[in-house]
Amino acid sequence: MSRNRSITLLSVGHACVDIYQGAVASLVPFFVAERAYSYAAVSGIVLAASVLSSVAQPVFGLLTDRWAMPWILPVSTVLGGLGIALSGLSGSYPLTLVFVAVSGVGIAAYHPESARIARLVSAGSHSAMGWFSVGGNLGFAAAPLMVTAVVASGGLRLSPLLVLPALAGSVLCLPVLRALQKRTALGGTATAVAVGADDKASFVKLSLAVVFRSIVFVGLSTFISLYARQRTGGGTAAGTAALSVLYAGGALGSVLGGSLANRWDRVTVARWSYLLTVAAVAGTVFVPGPLFYVFVALTSAGLYVPFSLHVTLGQDYLPTRVGTAGGVTLGLTVSIGGLVSPLIGSIADATSLRTALAPLILMPVLSWLLFRTLPEPAAPKPVATARRTGGGTDAAAARR
Repeated sequence: MSRNRSITLLSVGHACVDIYQGAVASLVPFFVAERAYSYAAVSGIVLAASVLSSVAQPVFGLLTDRWAMPWILPVSTVLGGLGIALSGLSGSYPLTLVFVAVSGVGIAAYHPESARIARLVSAGSHSAMGWFSVGGNLGFAAAPLMVTAVVASGGLRLSPLLVLPALAGSVLCLPVLRALQKRTALGGTATAVAVGADDKASFVKLSLAVVFRSIVFVGLSTFISLYARQRTGGGTAAGTAALSVLYAGGALGSVLGGSLANRWDRVTVARWSYLLTVAAVAGTVFVPGPLFYVFVALTSAGLYVPFSLHVTLGQDYLPTRVGTAGGVTLGLTVSIGGLVSPLIGSIADATSLRTALAPLILMPVLSWLLFRTLPEPAAPKPVATARRTGGGTDAAAARR
């Protein structure tokens, strides 16, 4: 199977998983309308989706470093969709938390191994990894449209229909996994485990920068639908449009980030992106009317230009722990932003949404400051080896 076809299938599969990360925030207005949840209550739902995911991501990353687990891609995809599909069936708040937490575990299981396989298939191409990341962005962008189309017409009782993308995604990844298995059987992939010294200090700084980015993105994605109504005077459609713009802008940002990294180094591209994002977030918080959507789009693009670059930077800072690096940069530090959502919700309940969202302007400043201290890592050198799986050997991932 060609690299382009494999990356395309992985990208679409990535979309089918990350649609459920976006679905949590997309369901927030419907939980408020149908169940009269407060800002703090809906923040708790986002928190539930994040907590188990945050805990599970490093565990799955460590397992991926020890054993190749390609089978986990279809399994985790179905699990991520099943939790969201069940979240609308019960009026019980604790059960809703359990179901979105189950979805979070599925999403957590997917990302470390998918990042390993995507890096293997991409052969170290920044552009290819950018396209893989675009799939996740498109999934986020499709979430509000999917949720609105299903739930707005019949209420939360129709949420089981939301499992359909997961079923499709679990099937789409199978050709890529079969191709990798075939190459392994022929001895064609027993190559390229990157070796080199781990730069743990730089990896910690990178991870902190991604955490600050995550706080901005998760904070906005949780409340942007409700905030858009206040800033534009619109209704549900205005909120759905704002959330779609926030997610869709990420697709452009990821592609642009990969292209820019082929011309300049990744650290420089990420540094400038975060600096420009400061102004974009400020405009999102303070500018009313139609221009509000322009700043939402700029914020989205600015936050996503460095997104795929985080993954490859993390893998190059930790060349002996590529699964862990992928789990942290693609999963843990992204989901951990949900831990701050209840605080934002509590401040909004006590004051206003604008007051609660204003501190988010500082987050890209902190990411920019951290990137000013980061070096561009050298490409790790590959050596031929093979890794053990549950039933034999699997070619180790091409780390670079």
